[in-house]
Amino acid sequence: MAVLVYVDNSDGNIPNSSLESVYYASKVAETNQTETIALTIGNIDNSTLEGLGNYGASKVYNVNNESLNDFDSETYTNVVDSAVSKSGAEIIIFPHGYISKSVGPRLSARHKAGFVVAAIALPKTDDGSFVVKRTVYSGKAFADFSITSDKKIIAVQPNTFSPETTTNTASVETLAIDNVADGKTKVLEINKVTDKVPLTEASIVVSGGRGLKGAENWGMLEEMADLLNAATACSKPVADVGWRPHSEHVGQTGLTVRPNLYIAIGISGAIQHLAGVNGSKVIVAINTDAEAPIFKAADYGIIGDAFEVVPKLNAAIKNM
Repeated sequence: MAVLVYVDNSDGNIPNSSLESVYYASKVAETNQTETIALTIGNIDNSTLEGLGNYGASKVYNVNNESLNDFDSETYTNVVDSAVSKSGAEIIIFPHGYISKSVGPRLSARHKAGFVVAAIALPKTDDGSFVVKRTVYSGKAFADFSITSDKKIIAVQPNTFSPETTTNTASVETLAIDNVADGKTKVLEINKVTDKVPLTEASIVVSGGRGLKGAENWGMLEEMADLLNAATACSKPVADVGWRPHSEHVGQTGLTVRPNLYIAIGISGAIQHLAGVNGSKVIVAINTDAEAPIFKAADYGIIGDAFEVVPKLNAAIKNM
């Protein structure tokens, strides 16, 4: 009964969310006295795959097939399912993201497996049960879910765990899977986000709202993001009017982020927006309206004009 963990491939690199998931899987495996097997898809340097042993993986299955270069949920589910069969895994772990959201439900239906997303704690198994804690009500509360099925699937919330690394090395095995490209859909075009720091991976996020008055004023936010090695984000109204791409939209209907620092500039703080950012460790708000709801959620606030405050902050950061 191995624990299988899916590992994302970001142009040959492994994102932090996947490293956290490998560590999480290793702790689950340790409790169940079994091994941790990581599954990767695509071309990744062998030394990088072996390095997953630092995070607790004892073995890595790598599937490198040209037909899998473009993501398709049905074909990726076939690959994960094949790895589940080969490993004999009864517990499958994903980093919580677009792969878990599209592959996880398919896998759950195939195996009639209980599936808990956005997990924020290791399972409790003291009394023989299998209980997983996750966020609910847009992050306003927590709930414990008991998985009673034979197979169990968990998607781990990014930026929740701090892995303890070792010097262990994982063995790497090439997994050949035939007839994977039998899906009913075909990818016609992919528009990749070129932001140097993936939004869901970023430890610092600089976000803007309607208070910036137009797309032409985003330069000072991008400068701050460059200075802080941060990702840029925006509120839903900004994405809706086309000032920023929808891939940067954070909130209840967009992405959920949990950075160490979230800087909200010109964002009023509607409840839908806060639902996507209230897991941030520290929130800094800049707004001219002292009564803006964002200040109730913020750890630090600056009441002032962003067009005056942000350039001064950028200058101060440069001087540090």
